Amino acid sequence: MFNPVVVAVLLMIVLSLLRINVVIALVFSAIIGGLVSGMSLPDTVTSFSNGLGGGATIALNYAMLGAFAVAISKSGVTDLLAKKVISKMKKDATKKEIFWFKTVLLSLILLASISSQNLIPVHIAFIPILIPPLLHVFAEYKIDRRMIACILTFGLTATYMLLPVGFGGIFLNDVLLSNLVKNGSTITANQLPFVMAIPVSGMFLGLLIAIFFTYRKPRKYNLAKIKELEPESHEIKTSYIYTAILSVIVALCLQLYVDSIIVGALAGFIIFLLGGVIKIDETQDVFTKGVHMMAMIGFIMIAASGFAEVMKDSHGIESLVSSITHIIGDNKSLAALLMLIVGLLVTMGIGSSFATIPIIAVIYVPLAINFGFSPLGIAALVGTAGALGDAGSPASDSTLGPTSGLAVDGQHDHIWDSVVPTFIHYNIPLILFGWFASLYL
Repeated sequence: MFNPVVVAVLLMIVLSLLRINVVIALVFSAIIGGLVSGMSLPDTVTSFSNGLGGGATIALNYAMLGAFAVAISKSGVTDLLAKKVISKMKKDATKKEIFWFKTVLLSLILLASISSQNLIPVHIAFIPILIPPLLHVFAEYKIDRRMIACILTFGLTATYMLLPVGFGGIFLNDVLLSNLVKNGSTITANQLPFVMAIPVSGMFLGLLIAIFFTYRKPRKYNLAKIKELEPESHEIKTSYIYTAILSVIVALCLQLYVDSIIVGALAGFIIFLLGGVIKIDETQDVFTKGVHMMAMIGFIMIAASGFAEVMKDSHGIESLVSSITHIIGDNKSLAALLMLIVGLLVTMGIGSSFATIPIIAVIYVPLAINFGFSPLGIAALVGTAGALGDAGSPASDSTLGPTSGLAVDGQHDHIWDSVVPTFIHYNIPLILFGWFASLYL
């Protein structure tokens, strides 16, 4: 229990659940974790500071996305989108009509989330652009935003775990496969989707429970707060709509070409300037609003990078795995369960499954081979252990992304409305289904 990783992650979780700011929770927990590991305070601070740079690019990405989202809203295209969606429902709509309207709307959001990982690999960049205009619709039909968070997180996480295209190609082939082979396991690329389909099916079960049971009941939101964020009513110019469409297309194509959200968003922003949607003297105000919208998420990502660096330098992961081997003896079933739980703790702290796999594979693969796990079982164990926590970490893109769109009016709490729901509905079934796959494949 006094392992630095365990202490730091549990402390971070407790502080976050107590509604203490996540950045403060990350910084404080990282320092405590470093001190518990035996590092001096200056060394811990230095380690934390060295890791901050890893989150700087992500933070700037979020800032530019925020400015781009504000620019799009000024064009009126998002206002038009919301009006079109609302107009599709009649005032005297029957329960059946409302049910099908909600079904289509939620399905489109899920498809957008899935497509963001492969078909149009923009990751979470679409969320602060697509979701805020729909908040009015969600409030009108009393759709629980926690359900929306679960839908978005499922699309962001399950997709890269299962489909070897886009970000999934990076996760399955470049990260998971290469680290499995490098550390002594024998498996081929075409076997990985089959292996990961079992834990992903657990996530799908969690998604169904969230939609049809946990968050099915109507939830009220303050419409006045949402309307404060909506653009002032004005005649939507056709030229502005065309400018917005061109801006989005150019931003997307340039992002994919140079692999930079910053450059893509900047190009889109410039097109809004040239199209007259944003006046020169309004650029400061638009960018400030964008940064205000996304600043907290950016700071969380920066702090998470520092937290992860301290966890690596503390060598707590190695000592944690070493200590549990003395507890489990030759119990293969218990070994699988504990390795999954350790993976959950590590990813919860680091906030990225992509960054967790290289760290745990070095230890897990030889250990699993000694316990007699099959190559497919080892892949399921390492892949699931790495992905665990991504869906429920306060510092993960998979939870921060949904929060960036759902919390713009202050009526969606990052911890209790994004992190806790996704943790419950995805991490618990992931452990159960991943445990089953590692033992019986």
